[in-house]
Amino acid sequence: MKLGILVNTDRHLDDVKGLVNAALSKGHEVTIFTMGEGTRLLENPGYTGICKLKGVNMAFCDHNATGFGVNKSVITEEVVCGSQYNNSVMDHESDRVIVL
Repeated sequence: MKLGILVNTDRHLDDVKGLVNAALSKGHEVTIFTMGEGTRLLENPGYTGICKLKGVNMAFCDHNATGFGVNKSVITEEVVCGSQYNNSVMDHESDRVIVL
């Protein structure tokens, strides 16, 4: 199964980590798309480090990150700097999507 996680707030980091770990432990793939206020999490290595786990892909909306003043130079290169297109691809390819 492919699980999509749309992160649009910066309030649920522990929940994101828990969902990712639970999904991976069951052999599922996870795609995370970050937008809106959630882009503030991109400056937190505890958040962006999730993308280094096998089976996890992560992208964010560059327009939103710029609007929220996120320092994109600290974001690890494994996180795809994208657009809402990446969000729509995640929605299309995922069996289930959770919004946090």
